[in-house]
Amino acid sequence: MTTLQTVFAKAKADDRAALIGYLPAGFPTKEGAVAAAAAMVEAGCDVIEIGLPYSDPLMDGPTIQDAVHRSLTGGTRIADVMRTVEGVAGTGAATLVMTYWNPVDRYGADRFARDLANAGGVGTITPDLTPEEAGPWCEASAAAGIDTTFLVAPSSTEARIKAVAACCTGFVYAASLMGVTGARETVGEAARGLVERTRPHTGLPVCVGLGVGTGRQAAEVARYADGVIVGSAFIRRLLDAPDETSGLAAVRELAAELAVGVRA
Repeated sequence: MTTLQTVFAKAKADDRAALIGYLPAGFPTKEGAVAAAAAMVEAGCDVIEIGLPYSDPLMDGPTIQDAVHRSLTGGTRIADVMRTVEGVAGTGAATLVMTYWNPVDRYGADRFARDLANAGGVGTITPDLTPEEAGPWCEASAAAGIDTTFLVAPSSTEARIKAVAACCTGFVYAASLMGVTGARETVGEAARGLVERTRPHTGLPVCVGLGVGTGRQAAEVARYADGVIVGSAFIRRLLDAPDETSGLAAVRELAAELAVGVRA
């Protein structure tokens, strides 16, 4: 199992940023999600985030919402998410789960953390869990030996950044803009400033997500962040593909482009 610490240490030794790709479990199919993630890893992704499909997402834009709806319609459940993690972790990539808090709470925090660790997962990203409410989850994660990652935003105050960073053990997720996910023409101008404001509060890597979709944008973000997170752009390639084979080729091509970008 590859740990996040190993990934970021290797990227730093190579004088580059880490490339983190996102896909929801169950999309385009339960088996197809593992195949697509494996293609992304083969082409250069260091870390894979597996999204836990949820019916009421707060920060997902229309592209991810479409994929998640298809996943839920296909019957994806938490057990399928764990099987997806197991399959992706088998590629050698550090594998995370990105999930809203409600499904974890209903499943049971201790049970979720334990099952994720047993599946080969190395941590979670919980976008709607606040530091004030995160104590039980941080304890469950520590007991299971998995990392926790929380989000800071351009609107975050210094006190808020400090509080969020204190809850993180994997990396700090810096949202590049205020809004929902989705590839954009430009990365939010506030991203660099947010990374710079976050660094004094943590010794962990700071990774930027939301809005990155091209190799050029990945190279831009890699100049100041430790990791570049891409989700909607991968999903769009799969949504636009006429068949699964074409979809796998498309995500592999994009991952290769982004991998060049983070090394630029």
